[in-house]
Formats: sequence, structure tokens, C-alpha cells
Amino acid sequence: MSTKKVSVLTAFKTIIWPRRNLVFIGLLLIAISKAASFATPISLKYLIDDAFANKDIPLLKLIVGVVIIAFLIQAIISFLLTKLLSVQAQFLISELRAQVQKKVLSLPIRFFDNTKSGALVSRIMTDVEGVRNLIGTGLVQLVGGTVTAVVSVILLLNISVSMTLFTLIPLLLFAIIALKAFKIIRPVFRDRGKINAEVKGRLTETLGGIRVIKGFNAEAQEYKVFEQGVDELFQNVKKSLTATAFMASSSTFLLGVASAGVMGLGGYKIILDELTIGEYLEFTFLLALMVAPIVQMSNIGSQLTEALAGLDRTEELMNMTPEANEEERTIELGAIKGKMVFEDVTFAYEEEKEVLHNINFKVEPGSVVALVGSSGSGKSTIAGLAASFLNPQSGKITIDGQDMSQVNLNSFRQHLGVVLQDDFLFEGTIRENILFPRPNASEIELQQAVKAAYVDEFTDRFDEGLDTLIGERGIKLSGGQRQRITIARAVLADPKILILDEATSNLDTESEALIQKSLAKLTEGRTTFVIAHRLSTIRKANQILVIENGRIAEQGTHDELITKKGRYYNLFTYQARI
Repeated sequence: MSTKKVSVLTAFKTIIWPRRNLVFIGLLLIAISKAASFATPISLKYLIDDAFANKDIPLLKLIVGVVIIAFLIQAIISFLLTKLLSVQAQFLISELRAQVQKKVLSLPIRFFDNTKSGALVSRIMTDVEGVRNLIGTGLVQLVGGTVTAVVSVILLLNISVSMTLFTLIPLLLFAIIALKAFKIIRPVFRDRGKINAEVKGRLTETLGGIRVIKGFNAEAQEYKVFEQGVDELFQNVKKSLTATAFMASSSTFLLGVASAGVMGLGGYKIILDELTIGEYLEFTFLLALMVAPIVQMSNIGSQLTEALAGLDRTEELMNMTPEANEEERTIELGAIKGKMVFEDVTFAYEEEKEVLHNINFKVEPGSVVALVGSSGSGKSTIAGLAASFLNPQSGKITIDGQDMSQVNLNSFRQHLGVVLQDDFLFEGTIRENILFPRPNASEIELQQAVKAAYVDEFTDRFDEGLDTLIGERGIKLSGGQRQRITIARAVLADPKILILDEATSNLDTESEALIQKSLAKLTEGRTTFVIAHRLSTIRKANQILVIENGRIAEQGTHDELITKKGRYYNLFTYQARI
């Protein structure tokens, strides 16, 4: 995974420049606001040296009116900036979240096998939040503050060169300290995102597996794991707080030195009549105008550093190669017959650790191939390759003569249906879960799928029927009920290629008998891959592959393999005795 940092220039090109009109309006507004902010310090000189000294009432009224108008302008612009930039920043965050989620969904199954879902949720939802400081008021305030500081320096030099130079020395020291601190903080923020994702990932797993945790009385163990993660997060936050606290303390001391210098030099110049009281007050207020954005910039700098660190992590995801490489996968499938051929297929999850070795077999259109063998033999890997979830390291898989590695995945998967062992269901109603592959299916098609999978056998007993809420992952249903819903979902999808991974594993004997009837209807005219431990369920398969240690140990029909009295015969007779 790339660890390339996102530069300020890159962020400018990709995020700020496309919204340059909006940013320009924001800068214009902030310029007007900052110009209005100079009204108070400049008017002080005229208030004290002219209006007070000469008892000039009309001038006093004019000065008060100008100050009120200046504050009104600042208030209106503050509201407009929030309305304009902050809202746009939140829109950008939602837009980026959608883009990152879309990218994540395009990544191969192998990526998800190696990444916690909770960590991905954090990457999608949290990492992009910092960009609000790039397009929001943070960046505009940074630019506006810089302009204010420059104008203030010019006006200060006009009042007293010596006093201005004296105040600039501690401010330059503060700027050097801040730059060094930001270099330390950025990797800390970057690590924080990763730690945060890991902690959230573990927490998601803990909540999802609460029954296992309570069943094994492992609450204390989980608490300890989470506590360690939270402590690691705390240590990271402590590092950033130390750096920012050092900046804040430095600014307090250095600004104190500057203030003391102004008091001493200013007082000395007033005594020598080189400076009027009005000019001294004007200098003091202008100095505050100059210092405030510099101190504010250190805070905004931390926010921008955090934003860039979040973009670093987001960029890692966005630069990953998607599963459906459109440049290589150019073949669009129309209607398919469903003939699949594996030619010398070899696969490894890790380099030099092959899981499958030179697999060769053909599946005729509309036929059923059963994969049997001991756990870890490679059955699910073959099914994953057939479903295009995995790609072979060598060899070739074809669908109707077309090389699967060159076939557009969307055009293939519209013909694919899966019933997996973990019978995954989404939170919602039974109806919503069955309609998942075809949300616009008619009520008649829905009812046909419900009856084919015997879902109505239990939903008729529910007060809400198909509109019964099933809880997260279908927790309110039994294993057999969940399995039948997933089969109904596959029936409604009407696929040409069907993957059944232990489709009857969670069923009792009565439910299994019902499901076997529905599976017989479901597999008619479809190329079907069946993974089964219960060998009694695959006696009618057109072809049975016995997989052992990543190789095809035996191949044939049930009767042919029984006659051979080999590995399949031993497995079958052993189960029959049980």
C-alpha cells in the first residue's frame, strides 16, 4: 500500500482549484471583513488626538458611526462565509465519502479478506472530514489572516519602525517553532487515522460477536483488547497535544515579550514626545490585529495538517487497482449458455503457497458439478474462481469459450447467483432481503420465489408476514429460516450460473427435505457449482469432483465413484454409517 504524502499543491489542484469561483468569493468577502476590522484601531488616533483633544462632537459622532458600520459589515460577512463555505465543505465531505465508498466496493474480495470492516467504515466516514478545512473557512481565514498581518505590519511601520521591528523578532521565532511542530504533527495525525480505524474495527467485531463473547465469558478479555487500543490512541493524541501545547506556550511567552517591548518603547517615546497617546493606542490595536491571525494560523495550520493526513489515507484507497480493470476486461457478455472450463488452473493466496494445483474440468451448460472433500482442500477456492471473486495465478477459466480474465465483470455477474454458507442478510424486512437482487420485481415473481424456497412455510405464522423486521444480519430468525430466505433471493435473481456453498448446512431434517425440492427447481437449466459436506444431497449431480490438497483426486458421477471404491466411496459410506 502506498504511503505517498498528499502535497499542498496536489490538494490545491484536486480540491480547491475546481471550486476556485467559490473560494475567490470567500477571499473577497474576507478581504472586505478584514478591511472593516482596521476601522477601530485607526479611528482611535483621531478619537483621542482630535475629537477628545479638541472637544469635537461632530467628529466623535462620525467616528462612532464608522465603527458601528464596520462591525455590522464584519457580522454580515461572517454569516455569509459560514453559509457559503462551511455548507460547501460539508457537501464536499459527503461527495468524497460517496466516491471512497464506491471505490472500496470496486476492490477485489481479497482486499476485504485482509481488512476489518469497521476499519473501512472509519476510513470512509472519518478520513475525509478534514477536507472541510481546505475548502471551508479554515483556508480562507489562513489567507485572510496573512493579508491582515501584512497590512498591519505596513501600518505599524508607518507609526514606528523601531517598535515594529522589535515585535517582529519574537513573531519570527514563533513562526520557526510552528513550522517545525507541523512537521512532527503530520505523521502523528496520519498514524491516528490508522489507529482509530483499527480500534473501531475491533469494536465492530466485538459488538457483532456479542453472543460468542458472552457464551465464552470473555467480556474481560475483550475489554482488555479494547483498552489497549484506546490507550494507543491516547498516546498518539498525547503526542499531538504536546506539540500544539508547546506552540501555544511559545506564542504566549513570545507575545508577552513583544507586549512588554511595546509598553517600554512606546512609553519612552511618549515621554520624549516622539509618539502621541492616540498613536500609541492605534499601534497597540494594530499589533493585536497582526498577532491574532498569526496565533490563529497556528491552529488552522494544525487543522490543515490533519486534513492532509486524512487525504493521505484516502489517497491510498483511491489509488488501489479495482477488481474490474476496464482496460483489460473488454469482453461484454450478452445472453450466455453457461459452459465453464477450467484449464490448468493454479491459485495461491500467498506467493509460493499454492492452494490449487493444475485444476482441469468442464461444466456443461445447465449441469450440476459438486465439489466435495475435507475442509481446507480447496473447494471454496474453486467456487470463488467460478464466481470471479478470485483470479487464477496461472491457467485459464472460460465462460462459453471467452477468457474470464478478459470478461467485463458486470456483464458476467448479472448472470450469477450465490447462496453462501454464512447466509448473510441485511437489516430490514424479509421482503427487502428477497428483493435485494431485483428491487423492481413484481409481486407475482416475489411470491413465486417465496413459495419455491418454502419461505411462506414460516412467514405465514408471522403477524407481519414478509414485512417482518429480522434485525441485524437476520438475528431474529433461525439458521434454517435465514437459509431459505437466501435461496428465495437466488430464485428471484434467476441466474444462469449458480454457486451453492453449503446451502443446506443450517437446516434441520424436515427443512432440508423442503429445500432439496426447491434446489432441484432452482438448478434446472442453470450451470451450478455445489459445495456440500452432506454427500446425500448431491447424488443427482451430473459431475462430482473430489478435491484433496488442492488437486482433483477423483471425478465422475455418484454411481461411477461408488463403483471405484476410492476416496468418495470412503466418505460416502462413512457418512451413511453416521
